Amino acid sequence: MSSPNRLLARRAGIDTYQQPVVYMRSDCDVCRAEGFQSQAQVELIANGRHLFAILHQVSGDWLRNDEIALSEAAWTLMGAVEGEELVVRHPPVLDSLAHLRNKVHGGRLDYAALRALMEDVSRGRLPDIHLASFVTVCAGRGLDLDETVALTRAMVDVGERIDWGTSPVMDKHCIGGLPGNRTTLLVVPIIAACGLVMPKTSSRAITSAAGTADVMETLAPVDLDLAAMRRVVEREGGCIAWGSAMRVSPADDMLIRVERPLGIDSEGLMVASILSKKAAMGSQRVLIDIPVGALAKVRSDEAASQLSRSLVSVGAALGLHVRTVFTDGNQPVGRGVGPALEAMDVMAVLERTADAPSDLRERALLLAGLLLELAGKAAPGTGNALARAVLDDGRALARFIAICEAQGGLRVPPKAAHTHCVTAPAAGVVSGIDTRLVARMAKLAGAPRDPAAGASMHVRVQDRVDRGQPLFTLHAESLGELQYALSFVRSQLPVVRVEAAP
Repeated sequence: MSSPNRLLARRAGIDTYQQPVVYMRSDCDVCRAEGFQSQAQVELIANGRHLFAILHQVSGDWLRNDEIALSEAAWTLMGAVEGEELVVRHPPVLDSLAHLRNKVHGGRLDYAALRALMEDVSRGRLPDIHLASFVTVCAGRGLDLDETVALTRAMVDVGERIDWGTSPVMDKHCIGGLPGNRTTLLVVPIIAACGLVMPKTSSRAITSAAGTADVMETLAPVDLDLAAMRRVVEREGGCIAWGSAMRVSPADDMLIRVERPLGIDSEGLMVASILSKKAAMGSQRVLIDIPVGALAKVRSDEAASQLSRSLVSVGAALGLHVRTVFTDGNQPVGRGVGPALEAMDVMAVLERTADAPSDLRERALLLAGLLLELAGKAAPGTGNALARAVLDDGRALARFIAICEAQGGLRVPPKAAHTHCVTAPAAGVVSGIDTRLVARMAKLAGAPRDPAAGASMHVRVQDRVDRGQPLFTLHAESLGELQYALSFVRSQLPVVRVEAAP
């Protein structure tokens, strides 16, 4: 070794999700010289490349004293090469942590403080423990309107911002928490077919059975870089791409990584997360769908109204024209829950088949109509009719196919190898569907890891059913996962509640 703080890179082949982790022997010269301890943050440097990672120490003989092993996340982010020399050192002291401590002790955060924090967050300088502290204190003490505006601006400013060179640039977002609510794949082609620009970026699932990007990926590639996305939008007027493939609001991606496992929903962080992505993507007019229901993310009209006011106010401060709409969040949308099953629902609506789910169709037409009115393409009250005409005459289908081809080619969604139908135990009326249990059983069946896995719903609230009538079908790639999901269903309160008919 030419220097006491250099080690040879080795690929550990260990999946640590998005958290960069490195492994060093506790008795190696670097650990001893630098005084490293397990769970310490370390900085790796090689040929101008930098990475901050969490250290795990090992004592087994699978790692040599002159090696440092990198997890899959660390290996990819570092762009490491097997056997390459890496400088390993303590990271610099972060001044931004003083701002975090100030917030913990009841202080307020201004733009300068939040910009410094988001700069460090976006560069991966803050360990997960500090990210979790930031998320928790923002939820516990809350962010006022000025802090939320400052945080949103800071999240935009530490990433790239796209200018499409045209106006208006349309966008939509759903607050989430509702299985099967895959309206984006219908709204984008309707809006684009009307001559408007709608470059839509979406996320993959983290806690749900499918994200919009997961569903779209069963129909076309979504891992587009910015140049590819521009080509698609310039050619077809819209796209449906995976947002994390581009460096827009990178601080938000880092915060989401720790926010979701904590299970904390903070209004300020939610608003900043949504609107920072929209502003960074160059969106100008944004429609936000807020499903309201007892088991949805937003559970009351009062909470929905408060969230709506925050979204509109913060959007206005950033130069965005934001409109919100409250929708029914009490039952799944469409039939499919899981990437391929939801994609099949979308295609059925676009192709106007007789059995296409009408609730998904009508919800998409509502949103598309409001967007057309927001864009000035339709007079108030006439947007739904225009959207319906574009869907019914085939223009939306043609544009969707064109978008898929521009993104890399239209695919046929896969089908699962194994299925099992759960039937009604008695005749009656469907009085409720537990949306959280629906999402959970679809995930246990393998979604979204296995794109074909998930669940198909055969009934809706208020439907009358006979004893033995199908309620839902589970889809899985393996018998083990199918049995696992069925065991969960049998151990829970009814996923679909059936009460005796009056």
